[in-house]
Amino acid sequence: MIIIWRQGDDTVNLDTGATFDRALVLGPGGLVGTAWMAGLAAGLGREGVDLGDADLTVGTSAGAIVAAMLTTRQDLDRLGVPASRPAPAAPRRAVDPAVMASVFAVLGDAALERGEARRRVGRIALDHADPDAEEALLAGRGALIGASDWPDRHFLVTAVDAVSGEPVVWDRTSGVPLVHAVAASSAFPGAEPPVGIHGRRYMDGALRAGTNADLAAGARALVVVEPLAHLFPGEPLEPQSADGTGRTVVSVAPGPDAVRVFGSDLYDRANWEPAYRAGLGQAAATAERLRAVWVRGQHG
Repeated sequence: MIIIWRQGDDTVNLDTGATFDRALVLGPGGLVGTAWMAGLAAGLGREGVDLGDADLTVGTSAGAIVAAMLTTRQDLDRLGVPASRPAPAAPRRAVDPAVMASVFAVLGDAALERGEARRRVGRIALDHADPDAEEALLAGRGALIGASDWPDRHFLVTAVDAVSGEPVVWDRTSGVPLVHAVAASSAFPGAEPPVGIHGRRYMDGALRAGTNADLAAGARALVVVEPLAHLFPGEPLEPQSADGTGRTVVSVAPGPDAVRVFGSDLYDRANWEPAYRAGLGQAAATAERLRAVWVRGQHG
């Protein structure tokens, strides 16, 4: 596996040579996707399937938020209680539909090379950057995660350089603060501003490759949670790892109840609690799908 990150002005390449037993990939999903994944993970824990036990966790955008909580062993149940829920209830700027439309117009242009598309999206993001919004984003993500230090485990966070369009993947050795990494990974243009790290600015990791499940290619069991599968269905993942050996792949998408409460605005704060409850409600059935490949002692 190749991990690339930027440290100061240097690009660092690390070949981990690692394979993993159980890998968890949490994908993008906006505010409601964050709530749904948090509810799902909390409910799975009650069912005896602890996603925090993953040997490798890859978090992108909304998935980076929930992955940071899982890997640092935070209490996901607090996100379902309005009185104890931190940052999601805090005021923030409204989503800009015009900026969003511009971004998706670029991403939908089949004639554009992917790197060029990311650079154009980056220019849109930088043109609408707001330092006050960036400060609020960092404060909000920090309060939401509830931890400031990287966990001592294999946890990858994806982002994209807003100027070069270059994808980056950070871990605990990258020199990037955890909260900054998660904030950058979840900074989709039109919803949140790019985040400055070591003199460069970064935006949403979903612009690299959606869920970025390729970063977990070496795992024997791969669980991919895709909050936006109903909107952006991806190619089915092959049941074969990077080394050519067989693997089990389980994709988890929102059920009909979740899709219904998501609504048309992924950043509608009013839908946080219904989305969280929908995740909880989906947990029992999902646990039955995952238990045989996830719980130690129930697989070979």
